[in-house]
Amino acid sequence: TMMSDVAKDRTAHSVKKKGSVSPISCHEFRRRELHGRIKDCLSTVSYMDEPSLRDDASRRTVQMENTYQLGPTKHFPVFIVNHILKDVLTSYLQEEQYEPELCRQMTKTISEVIKAQVKDLMIPRYKLIVIVHIGQLNSQSILIGSRCLWNPKSDTFSSYVFRNSSLFALANVYAVYFE
Repeated sequence: TMMSDVAKDRTAHSVKKKGSVSPISCHEFRRRELHGRIKDCLSTVSYMDEPSLRDDASRRTVQMENTYQLGPTKHFPVFIVNHILKDVLTSYLQEEQYEPELCRQMTKTISEVIKAQVKDLMIPRYKLIVIVHIGQLNSQSILIGSRCLWNPKSDTFSSYVFRNSSLFALANVYAVYFE
């Protein structure tokens, strides 16, 4: 029986670390029978890992005092962000040929790089949205539009279009002031 206790402890530990926790062995759902009656079943709780004390400490939010600041002290530097967009798109896509799967991954990579570089400018109280489109150049026309609800005195955007022999890319950075 000692082996079975050790095996039970290991199984319980692996279930706590990886999967779902339930007093039953399989998932049960609420089903309708043929006669229209409902059969009640148990639900399960799933999580990736047991919460620890350090997780609680990392989740704590800092309560900030209201600054009563209605406008930005430093405006979003559109000109500098335009240069960032141009540099990133050119360095990543200058020699690339259009391949759908590669371009799908490149949009994610490029948008993360742009977001990181714009965040490095440390412009206070601006929320950033970065959107990158990459498509094939093949004698077609495309119109990409976007709409936002914002304050034109403090919110703005930056945009750059890149083209090479086989693809085009459009990168937009929207900066929305957080009051």
